[in-house]
Amino acid sequence: MTARLEGKTIAVLATDGFEQVELDKPVEALKAAGAEVHIIAPEAGEIQGFNHHDKGDKVKVDRKLSDVSGSDYDGLVLPGGVINPDALRIEDAAISFIRKFTDASKPVAAICHGPWPLINAGAVEGRKLTSWPSLKADLTNAGAEWVDEEVVVDNGLVTSRNPDDLPAFCSKMIEEFAEGRHAA
Repeated sequence: MTARLEGKTIAVLATDGFEQVELDKPVEALKAAGAEVHIIAPEAGEIQGFNHHDKGDKVKVDRKLSDVSGSDYDGLVLPGGVINPDALRIEDAAISFIRKFTDASKPVAAICHGPWPLINAGAVEGRKLTSWPSLKADLTNAGAEWVDEEVVVDNGLVTSRNPDDLPAFCSKMIEEFAEGRHAA
């Protein structure tokens, strides 16, 4: 992969319970594309990944959420897993951080259950997106147009359904992050 993201810094917002491959593969793709990547979490130390229902690896947190600002980053990745986004969507600092990206029209990439916190950030109304099927009603009730597609791009918002979609998700994520801000 070429260094399309050279000079860009990307935030990956997660906490305990993230789906391992949905954090690992995007981080790997972003770094291969030349981006600097920071794992950001509400607490310092390490966060626990999961492989569906089983514990996976722990990942080192690069920055504590209270020590960063959305203005420090060019794009945001929201990995899935059930526990991770459910915990983030009730974390005021996480919602505020996400809102900094959406209000500034910066690209955001969310996979599986990753779009869940976008509802709390007020960022899905009028947007076309996809997710893990169980989020369809939540997203639709929040005003989104939900579709069952491998990857959906809506004005800088990249979404996918599950780990099987990771190749398409990572490709579109890099494309959108390379383009930068998207006019509202």
